[in-house]
Order: sequence, then C-alpha cells, then structure tokens
Amino acid sequence: MPPKRDILQARWLSPVVLLILWELASRAGIIPDRVLAAPSSVLRSLLAMTASGELPLNLIISLRRAALGFAIGTGLGVGLALVAGLWRRGDALIDPLVQIKRTLPVVALTPLFIIWFGIGETTKIALIAFASLLPVYINLYQGIRGIDVRLVDAARSFGLGRGALVAHVILPGALPSLLTGLRYSLSVSVLMLVIAEQVNASAGLGFLILNARDAMRTDIIVVCLMVYALLGLAGDSLIRAIETRALAWRPTFVEA
Repeated sequence: MPPKRDILQARWLSPVVLLILWELASRAGIIPDRVLAAPSSVLRSLLAMTASGELPLNLIISLRRAALGFAIGTGLGVGLALVAGLWRRGDALIDPLVQIKRTLPVVALTPLFIIWFGIGETTKIALIAFASLLPVYINLYQGIRGIDVRLVDAARSFGLGRGALVAHVILPGALPSLLTGLRYSLSVSVLMLVIAEQVNASAGLGFLILNARDAMRTDIIVVCLMVYALLGLAGDSLIRAIETRALAWRPTFVEA
C-alpha cells in the first residue's frame, strides 16, 4: 500500500489558500475593487475578454513582438559569443563592447530608441532584442571558454581539425550554457515586453493595461499580468523540454 502523502507538503496548497483569503477579503470589503479586484471578478473578466476576442487578438500582437525581439536578440547573442569565444581577435573586438552594454540599463535607452526608431513597432522589438542579447551571449561565451582543455587536447590527439573540434567537442560542451542563456533571455524578453508596450502602444497586452489603468479596472490589469506570467512559464517549459531532449546524454544525480 503506497504511503499517504502529507497534504501540507502539496505545492498547490499555498496558492489555493492565498486565493481563498484574497476572495474572502474582497467580499468582506477589506480589499476594495479599485485596489485589487477579487479572483472571481478576474475570472469573469478573463472569460468575457476571451469570448469577445479582445484578449486573443492583443495576445497575438504581444506574442509577435516578443518572438521577433527574442529571435533577433538571441541570434545576435549566439553569433557574437561564437566569434568572441572561439577567436582571440574576436574576443578583443567584441567582448569590451558587450561589457559596456552590460552596464547600461536597457530601460534608460528607451528615449534614445524612440528618437532613432520612432514610437512604432520597431522601437518595441529593438528594446526586447537589445535586452535579450546579453544573457545568451554571456552564458554561451562562458560555456565555450569553460570547455575542459583535456578534452580539446584529446580531440586534437585523434587528429580532429579546428572545424571538427568546434562541431564535435566545443559546441556540444557549451550547449548546457547556451540553453541556460536562452532561458534567461526568455525571461528578460517577457519583462522587456511589459516595459516596451508602455511606449505609445495601440494594441497588445500593454495597451489593455494602460486602458484598464485609466478606467481603474484592476480586474483587467490582473488578467493581463496573468497572461504575461503564463507566457514566461510556457516559454520556459518549452526550453526545458528542448534541454531534456538535447542533453539526454548528460548524467544527472537527480533521479527521474
């Protein structure tokens, strides 16, 4: 007979208790709607916005911005990390610039991006791309530079040329770092999406939040925040699944 599980150790327990307390406090008037809508109000708004098509339409627009910015940023990050990580001259040329960029908060660059690209889609996508470049660059660069020299020497002793060495030893060895960088970049791109959509957006989740703020609709704001969180979780789960499949060869001390 399998042992009974202690309900106090269930991971779903604390979120459910929080929702119940939140709902009771709202119904008792302790938390007014103008401060924070009750979970039941948030659920009704979520269903209504989904049924009307308002939420799916704006979600698609936000997804497009995040996906484009993430793809451009991580693509540039991977390319720069490969050049800087594999070649000494590339390192001298690229890494100082990236480290300078590292000290600059992307949000502080928003006014400059608006001057360069205007207040349209280009600025929003550029901000997301610029922010998501750094995590993947740093992790992949460190992954390449952290390859065990003994592996490299062993590969050379078997007669592998530089191209084969990179393809069969260095890149597979740096793959865990790359996937970690992608997960960080994904989180940063969702965070930057929230900020970028505050810049004169006429559609998207940020647009819904701005309109809800003006109308004091905290229920819609919470719905949009939930969608942002779900976007981040879905993307992270996708990269975790890729990581599990791509790194099946790697031993781990955690049992399945």
